[in-house]
Amino acid sequence: MAETIYFPRHLILAAAVISGVLFALAVHMLGAWFGLDLGGLWRSDTQEIMPAGAAIAWWLIATVGFCGGYFTASLLHSAASGQIPHRMRQFLIAVGVLLLAGAGQAASAPSPIPWISGVLAGLAALCLGAVMAFCGANFALRKA
Repeated sequence: MAETIYFPRHLILAAAVISGVLFALAVHMLGAWFGLDLGGLWRSDTQEIMPAGAAIAWWLIATVGFCGGYFTASLLHSAASGQIPHRMRQFLIAVGVLLLAGAGQAASAPSPIPWISGVLAGLAALCLGAVMAFCGANFALRKA
């Protein structure tokens, strides 16, 4: 009978946080391509208190970061014991590659927002994605 192998908790946590951050940044880039401007919070030329596109972008990045960290930690914990079918693993790899390729294509286009606002929005998305991915991964590992 095969012995069950477990990954160290810190390794799973680090991989899940990195994956969650990459997914959050990919969603940030795709959202900017669709007009969900995260930097709309720092603009002074709008009369609204908070633009709806900025709020949707914040929630979308936070949700994707948390879910990316949670599902990656759950999958890594399951993969160590060989519980993930081969076809499911291939499907998840294909989805991840397509999401990151779409984000790369969206990021290569010229940005309609000023560059300093884009840099601040990117850093904010990075920090938000990292915090939420850590929370999701930590939640998944405590539950497992």
